[in-house]
Amino acid sequence: MKTFITVIAILLLTSFTAPDNVLTRFNTPAGYHRLTTEPGSFGAYLQNLPLRPAGTHTLTYRGAIAATDAETAAVVDMSVGHEDLQQCADAVMRLRGEYLWHAKRYGEIAFHFVSGFKCDYIHYAEGYRYRNDHWVMKAKKDYSYDTFMQYMQLVFAYAGTLSLEKELKPISNPNELKAGDVFIHGGSPGHCFIVMDVVENENHQKQFLLAQSFMPAQNIQVLQNAPGYYWFSMDKTPGIGYGELIKPQYLRRFEHD
Repeated sequence: MKTFITVIAILLLTSFTAPDNVLTRFNTPAGYHRLTTEPGSFGAYLQNLPLRPAGTHTLTYRGAIAATDAETAAVVDMSVGHEDLQQCADAVMRLRGEYLWHAKRYGEIAFHFVSGFKCDYIHYAEGYRYRNDHWVMKAKKDYSYDTFMQYMQLVFAYAGTLSLEKELKPISNPNELKAGDVFIHGGSPGHCFIVMDVVENENHQKQFLLAQSFMPAQNIQVLQNAPGYYWFSMDKTPGIGYGELIKPQYLRRFEHD
């Protein structure tokens, strides 16, 4: 009887798998250690985002396998929507917005449109709606997640790499690289990557994990640098789309973390 109870207990324990995220999925390279992130920071949020099961394909918003699927190391367990909106800069803004919304830091959720208009979440949640670079009162106060996602869809429609690059601050010392930093070049279309994790060796040389979305809108994917190897550095241009942007001159950071 005791043996039977023990077997049942083991089965119950093993049926509950540990959360699968950047920290659990990706081992550090030999000779490197993972840089510590401050609890509650944007970097810690990114490291702990849930990932879909290993082997999951990166899909477009239409459900087709994305052209970038061969570069997939993992897929972030986050919706992509049903419109061609959540592309490269949009994915970075989505991650930032989600982090701030879940932390209830509503007053910090704001993104500029390409036109220069500052679209802040507080106005939208209070019932204002965007019209020709102005706010117009149209709805009831609502701070729900559904309304937050409607706000993010609006941001995706009018913001992009051009506007996001302007509101991120340059990093003067690339050795200070940390999770949450962004490699970005604004343009039409332009592109950007977000740093999900950083490791360092005893000589303070750094490698890092990157994530992106793409065109057409697709799942946010953690990228592989080469088959079976997921870590990038700024010393060598990787053979992925827009890999030339993974250089110090394109490195930016959100103003507050």
